[in-house]
Amino acid sequence: MPAPVPYIHFAGHAAEALTFYRSVFGGELQLHTFADFGREDGAPTLIAHGELRGPVDVFGADATATDEPVSVSGLMLALLGAADADTSRRWFDALAELGTVVDPLQRRAWGDHDGQVRDAWGITWLVGFSEG
Repeated sequence: MPAPVPYIHFAGHAAEALTFYRSVFGGELQLHTFADFGREDGAPTLIAHGELRGPVDVFGADATATDEPVSVSGLMLALLGAADADTSRRWFDALAELGTVVDPLQRRAWGDHDGQVRDAWGITWLVGFSEG
């Protein structure tokens, strides 16, 4: 069974956010506009569906009048053990560039490394790795 993939409704910034995530995580990005899907419930250039597939999968779209744009509290997307130490550090630093470090990436008492960063769209990421 595949893992859950976050699907984020952005407030008019889906193309920017998903393109940013591709720059952080790599992978293949597909963006489909409202015009591509023949939708008339938003501006033709808004994103009706976007998919980032790669080391980290993220889906998203621009919120319409009937969708709530993303607002997150009490939830983190965990990338614990998702990559090696160098890649994890790079992901953390890249997410922090436009965001806010909540808890610095650091070695913990149990020997692993982790930290939390809230990105520019309010998504908190828990990035961590074991050195080995």
